[in-house]
Amino acid sequence: MRLGLLDMIGLAASLVFALPLANYAVVRLFAGEVALGAGLLVVAVAMVVLPQYFLDPARILRRLLAGLLPRQLRSGDEPAAADSEGDSAER
Repeated sequence: MRLGLLDMIGLAASLVFALPLANYAVVRLFAGEVALGAGLLVVAVAMVVLPQYFLDPARILRRLLAGLLPRQLRSGDEPAAADSEGDSAER
């Protein structure tokens, strides 16, 4: 995945908050509080992973616009896939 300048700034901002939380989670794990440490570690990982892979604003906007456009105006690969699905459903 290639990151642009704004993506890198967003990743850095996520890491600013996620790294101290992950550090605290590891301290809690070593202190014997497994549930709290594991839960906080999951939250810290989610703070970095979710915005990068699932909540990409450009991808969400692209999918929204592609859903609003008629089939003829969408990119070249999507109609062919949709037509092949339609053909198999008709048979």
